[in-house]
Amino acid sequence: MYRFPTVLHRRKLSSTTSIPLELPLSHPIYTIWGSNTDVGKTLVSAGIAASYLLSSTSPVKFHYLKPLQTGFPSDSDSRFVFNKLRHLRNRKTNPNISLSASNNILNVSPAVRDSAKEIDRFEGEEGSSTSSELICKTLYAWDEAVSPHLAAEREGFVVEDSAVLETLQHCFREVVESGVDKERSGVLSIVETAGGIASPGSSGSLQCDLYRPFRIPAVLVGDGRLGGISGTISAYESLTLRGYDVVAIIFEDHGLLNEGPLLSYVRNKVPVLVLPTVPKDPSNDLMEWFEGSQNIFSNLKEIMLSAYSERIKKLHEMPNKARDIIWWPFTQHKLVPDGGVTVIDSRCGENFAVFKDKKTEVIAPLFDACASWWTQGPDAIMQAELAREMGYTAARFGHVMFPENVHEPALNCAELLLQGVGKGWASRVFFSDNGSTAIEIALKMAFRKFSLEHGLIPDSHENATDEKSTELMVLALQRSYHGDTLGAMEAQAPSSYTGFLQQPWYTGRGLFLSPPSVSMHNNKWNISIPEDFQSENLKNESIIFDSRDEIFHKRRDDSELAPVYSSHISKVLSEFRGSSKIAALIMEPVIQGSGGMHMVDPLFQRILVNECRSRKIPVIFDEVFTGFWRLGVETAVDLIHCEPDIACFGKLMTGGMIPLAATLATDGVFDSFLGDSKLKALLHGHSYSAHAMGCMAAVKSIQWFKDPLSNPNIASEGRLLRELWNDKLVLKISSHSAVQRVVVLGTLFALELKAEGSNAGYATLYARPLLQKLREDGVYMRPLGNVIYIMCGPCTSPEICNQLLVKLYDRLEEFDGCKN
Repeated sequence: MYRFPTVLHRRKLSSTTSIPLELPLSHPIYTIWGSNTDVGKTLVSAGIAASYLLSSTSPVKFHYLKPLQTGFPSDSDSRFVFNKLRHLRNRKTNPNISLSASNNILNVSPAVRDSAKEIDRFEGEEGSSTSSELICKTLYAWDEAVSPHLAAEREGFVVEDSAVLETLQHCFREVVESGVDKERSGVLSIVETAGGIASPGSSGSLQCDLYRPFRIPAVLVGDGRLGGISGTISAYESLTLRGYDVVAIIFEDHGLLNEGPLLSYVRNKVPVLVLPTVPKDPSNDLMEWFEGSQNIFSNLKEIMLSAYSERIKKLHEMPNKARDIIWWPFTQHKLVPDGGVTVIDSRCGENFAVFKDKKTEVIAPLFDACASWWTQGPDAIMQAELAREMGYTAARFGHVMFPENVHEPALNCAELLLQGVGKGWASRVFFSDNGSTAIEIALKMAFRKFSLEHGLIPDSHENATDEKSTELMVLALQRSYHGDTLGAMEAQAPSSYTGFLQQPWYTGRGLFLSPPSVSMHNNKWNISIPEDFQSENLKNESIIFDSRDEIFHKRRDDSELAPVYSSHISKVLSEFRGSSKIAALIMEPVIQGSGGMHMVDPLFQRILVNECRSRKIPVIFDEVFTGFWRLGVETAVDLIHCEPDIACFGKLMTGGMIPLAATLATDGVFDSFLGDSKLKALLHGHSYSAHAMGCMAAVKSIQWFKDPLSNPNIASEGRLLRELWNDKLVLKISSHSAVQRVVVLGTLFALELKAEGSNAGYATLYARPLLQKLREDGVYMRPLGNVIYIMCGPCTSPEICNQLLVKLYDRLEEFDGCKN
């Protein structure tokens, strides 16, 4: 029976679906793409079907799927394949081959509802107990012979991308549920697209983007006509730039020898096959042409089957090979269980596509709830945009030297940083390659400024090689983390990362304060104040809040807690004695990430900054984690209402696509490095400083995240993200008996599991069973001991965030029950 889904509003791209888009690997599935319209995609589909079905000595199945069809019913590609196979079967010479076939149309526009035939069918030969089977399906069809987006709009039958993908997924599942040969040789499926690579689908999305969540291996039907070399190469590049694997290029011979330049271009990495010229006589039924092309299609079929087998082999071998030769970061290899290595086949927006080998082999989505160690933010559309921009930039620049030079991506990136995260305070941008090195640079900057202002460099024009014996130290916070390079580790408090086992040189060159922390528990936001603060007589209204927003309000400067903080900080600094000097304050504003996802009271940090200002101690904000909308604002400066002298950025700055970091500084910091000698300059740099690809990715990401046309979550005139996490679910989880505390802000949701003794702390495996269950639910997470977190991107929809919280709560219920 026909199904007529509800007409949906047209959108640029809508790949969010209500079911996981799993690609079964139990049998080969390929997509047939055309370099343009009218290049013979359906001929190739029919030829592959004939080669597969009519040459097999045992019964096999061939599934032909046409997701989008216009010009229906007079033009039906599925019916063409159906009819050609029927005619070719009648001409076969092998008496042992029996073939049955069906052609079904699932959804049609109202314009062709009455004229569409429900099903075509022919059966295998009489007396045959088994026969091969051809199953043809058209998923969505329109009357007018134009691009699907035009036909859909004109006929009032717009189909969202998500509906197309879910219907295609349903067809895949039907194939698997019908039973697949264990030898993987009994079934072959192909999906034939409409028009060319970049032809729009029903919603207006380009088809190369529409089908990207599945990343089905591709056969590209090229163009053998004049101009076909250019069109074929362009189509090939469009597919590979989006991460598709093209296993073969095939096209019709027009006597122009297009295969030569194409082979040269692909450097023999991709087979190029040439079909005989197709007869133009409309009365020709093409039977002789198909028979004359049999060897070509047989070769193509073998290429497809071989590529599929090689893919399956690699996917199975990768975990063991990885365990033998790779040294993973932050991983105790002895504790990685059998089956604990996740094979990531690709990424599409917020999801990994991972290989799962359980009852059936599939490529399945896992929501990247770690934001790939806090770097990732793009949705599928932005990922494709970044890939194109980076490809253009790599082709234009490759890599170029930066000192005393400038190129457009670096200049544009610097301007955007100063107009955005550095607006109102920063005047200079120093580029590096990752967050840890950005911190090292910031420390050098701060120490120079402090030394100059405090007379440790008596005359900025004297010999810069003169050295002073004064030891410079930092003021930092307990639970801090600023990276893994040696200098950055010296600027953070003792932790699991700095112990003798990890860093035997560590001395901890700092004064480390215990900060008050903020979290939600039992529906209330609470401030936890360390014992060494003199705060016994504080009223509840100073430490307990009904909403998170109250904690960030600047009116708290007049609260009774403010002088408690000020007195404590002043006392600690005044009591610091010795030859060492506190030469810089360095802190992660608001959220301490690797230290356990602790929220520091913003009032405390604001007062700490002011106390350092009064002592001319330069202030460094480590915003490598917190910057660029991670906390719901472009910079945490907007949350704590004070500005640094120096700030470090990375991770989400490039959308997580490529490493790049930046250290921003004020004029005062920059001026402290000016002088007549080069030795006065900041002698620090990296081979890939301000590399063009990273800068271009940063420019695109910064613009994308803060533009409401590309990021629907932007609110309040581009200064805030709307709330992504459902209040009721957050409150419910904060009151759960297994939960110690909750922190939720911007794209971050974190909780600490109640645990004692060896079950608490960074080294514990306490959370592993819970996280394993969540991975089964399609959510990829890594713990910080008994602290677990979900991180989305600035563009992630609140609906997806709510789904994640529901899954988390359900698993918490099971986890708590098992524990009890």
